[in-house]
Amino acid sequence: MPWVLSSPLDTLSPSQRHCERTAFSFYRAVRERLPVWLLEDMRSMEVLCWNDGRPRAFLPSEALLYALVHDHQDYARDLLGRYSVSAVAAPSCSSCSSCRCGQSAPHLNVAVRYKRVAILRMMLEVLKDCGGARERREYLDGCGGCPHFADAGKSAVQLAVELSHPTCLLHLLLHGARPDALDVALQKLVSCDAAARRDAQRCLDLLLLFLSEPPRLPRLQDEPQRWRSLLGNKVFGWLCGLAPPPLLIQALRCLRTVSPAHFPQALTAVNLPAERRPAHLMTEG
Repeated sequence: MPWVLSSPLDTLSPSQRHCERTAFSFYRAVRERLPVWLLEDMRSMEVLCWNDGRPRAFLPSEALLYALVHDHQDYARDLLGRYSVSAVAAPSCSSCSSCRCGQSAPHLNVAVRYKRVAILRMMLEVLKDCGGARERREYLDGCGGCPHFADAGKSAVQLAVELSHPTCLLHLLLHGARPDALDVALQKLVSCDAAARRDAQRCLDLLLLFLSEPPRLPRLQDEPQRWRSLLGNKVFGWLCGLAPPPLLIQALRCLRTVSPAHFPQALTAVNLPAERRPAHLMTEG
């Protein structure tokens, strides 16, 4: 699985190897985007996963990870429609016995990593059906699953900023994810090349829009002249706690309550010149 850090094949038992072969066959079937009904038949009757010392059938949440990697939107839609929130549950990990409890699901991170915006939107809509606000918060702000999963330790928001995927970031923020990656955004902005700067700037703009109170960032105090010239006096003063939010940010905060489906129209309805809209929406002057 491309989202799991692999184990050496020579450590696997014959039964585990058989599970690996069936899983790879299923992986190829999803990659070839075979019909949904056929994939579900395979998942429920033919494909095996090694777990707790014995083989078992693939879970819907594991199949959804395959659909994410290969952008099989029809299969993702079917899994989410049929199994709802259980399709984005944290899958168990054969590499350790303790990671099934207390770990967040990696699906949002995988969607961001592969830039699967359409499936990301489907998952975020399904998460509205979570049993409670706490459970939904764990999905939105969780840190990518057990340590054997790639990108573990990062929230989907942090990963979107790190990879400069502003569209993914926007959908996460509109659905209530915490804008907790400002330090990552600043570091990305100064370290990326000119070709990647536009998307890095858009990510920073979005975080500033959704921040209620900026966190204390020592890097701003360490190099004030550098950051003042990069961010502008107004944003720099706000982030340092020396001034209120710039008027532009205050005026656009109404957009935070707009439904994701209507965000583009709402932004268009705001009477701003084109040059004041994203990408450089927040950080000028």
